[in-house]
Amino acid sequence: MTEDDGKSSDQAALQARLDQLSAAIRRVEEEKFAAESLTPERKGFSRSMRVGLNAVSEFLGAILVSAFVGWQADQWLGTQPWLLVFLTGLGVAVGFYNVYRVAKPKGPLGGKTLDRDA
Repeated sequence: MTEDDGKSSDQAALQARLDQLSAAIRRVEEEKFAAESLTPERKGFSRSMRVGLNAVSEFLGAILVSAFVGWQADQWLGTQPWLLVFLTGLGVAVGFYNVYRVAKPKGPLGGKTLDRDA
């Protein structure tokens, strides 16, 4: 056995190992690409659900908190049901504003504006 035979067998072993590693990397990249190809559809649905649930919670939270504050103020001041009615109406208005604020489209700045004067 000569030195060239030893080098060629080492080269063949290294080439076989390189082929195995290349195949493993290719397989991992294909799996990653397949996982990412499903993501945009799920991202859109997830974002829509998040925005919708956030809008509903903002709306209901504003109404419930203002109604509770109005009810407690009526109990404390003895003005039933006027503060409850007034603050519940105010809570509905604030709830609609919150829904508008949450659902309005965001621009390239993420809803922020450039303030050139500041």
